[in-house]
Amino acid sequence: MKLDLRPLLAGERLLTFDYELPLESDPNDTSSFLYGVSFPSPMKVTGEITNTAGYMRMKLSMSVDYQAECARCLAPVSGCFTLDLEKTVAPRDVLGDLDEDRLDDYAIIEDGFLDMDEPLYEQIEMEFPIRFLCKEDCRGLCQRCGRNLNEGECGCTQKEIDPRLEPLRALLEKMKEEDSSN
Repeated sequence: MKLDLRPLLAGERLLTFDYELPLESDPNDTSSFLYGVSFPSPMKVTGEITNTAGYMRMKLSMSVDYQAECARCLAPVSGCFTLDLEKTVAPRDVLGDLDEDRLDDYAIIEDGFLDMDEPLYEQIEMEFPIRFLCKEDCRGLCQRCGRNLNEGECGCTQKEIDPRLEPLRALLEKMKEEDSSN
């Protein structure tokens, strides 16, 4: 969505906005930062831009419902991602030769319009979680049989030890032997 900021540039003091932005993602695209995530409804964006003697400030809130899988046990996870954002709004010609790192602090007006969608996508890419858990203490799946350990023990008779921990196990056995001989 492109907001027409010409009234603000001409001296008006307040512009409010409220719209929906569809988030199109392919949950099967492994190269996407949204891999495994689907959005059942569009993102809701509300906010305002205030003009105080030529200094413009944008405040907005966005929220979107999502569905994904638990990173440990693959159970369905759903929730609502919300984000509040504040930026200074300025025409490109006023910003001059600011370096790229500083330009991220601004919402940039081009030809009297402010493109809202691209900066919002970028913000979601930076802030959206990369993995989800069904609960904080999710126990995951058994590495041997694949049973969901949140539903109870799996019954595998022999628990395999991670081969990377074998030197530690050998050291502990040696320490036990030394303790028993003393």
